[in-house]
Amino acid sequence: MRQAGVWLAFAAWVMIGSGSVAFAQPPAPTSKPSGSGCQTAQGSVHFDFEGASRSACYVEDERTLSILVTPEHLPPINPSPWYAFRYHAVEGGKLTVNVRYIGARHRYAPQWRGSGDPSAFSVAVGQDRSAVSITLPPGEGVVTAQPLVTSAHYDKLLEQLAKNRRGSRIILGRSHDGRSIKAVRLGNSDAPSLVLLLGRQHPPEVTGAVAMDAFALTIAKLVRSGAIDGKQFQFLIVPLLNPDGVARGHWRANLGGADLNRDWGTFKQPETRAIGDWLARLPAQVRPVLMLDFHSTNRNLFYVQGDEASAQGKAFLAAWLRGKENAFAGYPFKIEPRDANPGLGTTKNWFSTTYGIPAYTYEVGDDSDPAAVRTTAEALAQNLIPSLVMALKE
Repeated sequence: MRQAGVWLAFAAWVMIGSGSVAFAQPPAPTSKPSGSGCQTAQGSVHFDFEGASRSACYVEDERTLSILVTPEHLPPINPSPWYAFRYHAVEGGKLTVNVRYIGARHRYAPQWRGSGDPSAFSVAVGQDRSAVSITLPPGEGVVTAQPLVTSAHYDKLLEQLAKNRRGSRIILGRSHDGRSIKAVRLGNSDAPSLVLLLGRQHPPEVTGAVAMDAFALTIAKLVRSGAIDGKQFQFLIVPLLNPDGVARGHWRANLGGADLNRDWGTFKQPETRAIGDWLARLPAQVRPVLMLDFHSTNRNLFYVQGDEASAQGKAFLAAWLRGKENAFAGYPFKIEPRDANPGLGTTKNWFSTTYGIPAYTYEVGDDSDPAAVRTTAEALAQNLIPSLVMALKE
């Protein structure tokens, strides 16, 4: 199926052309597109590591290779054209890799890690943003659309969250590919107030993952110190909800071709169903009181409840976020109220309509400064439970 998709994408590119770009129209490809990489005597591109994109690759000339970045399902929702590849270029000249997008425009600035002269690395984005040309120095390296954050990172994060035996590690279920849906529970299992922190439903949204890491680690520190009462509050932290999509370099979907952030309530996909089943097994005295879902978009913002928010929900928003839009250095944000639409299947809407609780989408800008992202997340985590306690008294 993937090979057929590669050929369809290549045919689509041939029919629509490469668009008006900042570099010359290439000559006819000298090789057939391949989903496993391509090479010449002078250079090569490979997709053979966790997080690499499943892209078609073909040769234009000895030092010019092109890859076609295609979505895993059509039409893509809010296109997030992820690309990630390993390359090798022999001494004696630079290697150019043209990244061409099917069904999307350029979104993520290339991240380069490699050997050779950093000043030889350059990027030219096409005028209509349908392609980007990346020039690479001789040597070896990896180019990704955002910093590469894979399963090894999350294994270490979960270990940090659960350290000193103040948290318990849980496997909630398994993905289509058999990968574990891993979580950490902080606080007592019978603590009546449950807060859920979810992340990485959409694989390329790495800035949201940076915020979630800092936020969750701060919460864990507060629980360990006793600043958060683990007998009253418990947390379920799921930092990697779409492990297949992350491992396979997807734009947005899981291996089932579904946007997980449209599957809540129907629970057709194993990843969302794992959380739904876990919630259904909770003791009667335990109830969700808050859900935060970490994502990335083109700016810093919070999607919150609109007119349907309860008095407690409005009090929580006022205590936690309202008035702080410009309070954090390097991290201004917007608050955007949106009424829940039960038919849309987003995490925010399902938790809001099912439990009547604050359920926010924590969106981080694609290009936000990582240090400011972390500092802001830590500060917001510090004030989370005090704001929630105040609201619950309403």
